[in-house]
Amino acid sequence: MKTSVKATLIAIAVAVVLVTAGIVWSIVQQGPEADPEAGEKLPTVRTDSHVLDEGGPDAVTVVEFLDFECEACGAFYPVVEELREKYAGDIRYVVRYFPLPGHVNSTQAALAAEAAAQQGRFEDMYHHLFETQTQWGEQPEETPAVFRAFADELGLDLDAYDAAVADPATLARVEQDKRDGERLAVNSTPTFFVDGEMVQLQEWDDLEQAIDAALGR
Repeated sequence: MKTSVKATLIAIAVAVVLVTAGIVWSIVQQGPEADPEAGEKLPTVRTDSHVLDEGGPDAVTVVEFLDFECEACGAFYPVVEELREKYAGDIRYVVRYFPLPGHVNSTQAALAAEAAAQQGRFEDMYHHLFETQTQWGEQPEETPAVFRAFADELGLDLDAYDAAVADPATLARVEQDKRDGERLAVNSTPTFFVDGEMVQLQEWDDLEQAIDAALGR
């Protein structure tokens, strides 16, 4: 991706993040408080978190809390893919769910990704959801049939997919990520952490700079 194109995409994504942060923050704050004890640093990764890239033994851990319907996440998607390629072996890239209020299909998309994960196909669904976001995002009501069709396109076992989507444990898995994000002060998407530290997205290359700093470059 050319630098000018990358800069434009990230600038758009950052603008959307900053505009929506205040609105989402007010909504998130209505939930139950779960503040850590003084001095406690909450982990950003669970043992069941979805890892796209393991990285090497000295890899920096990058965690993204995302909403598959979020336009800013969609704008960051090609940037993230470029960074994953650039830092291959140097970063451990982890994805966590954070469906936002107001995004009608965000939870359905997360359920689809989690159901695919149960068949070892999380990353395939992850890519497909972002690549098709404009087709199913911003709908007036949930469209679970669209995501089931995606599962079919990916060649998933549809009986197993249906069972996973209907299983309350699948929704609980998504909601656990959301609760963890709230405790970590996530209030908009995408929100990135590099080695446990939240990245403040103010400039187009803030994430890249945070990775470089963690790598000592």
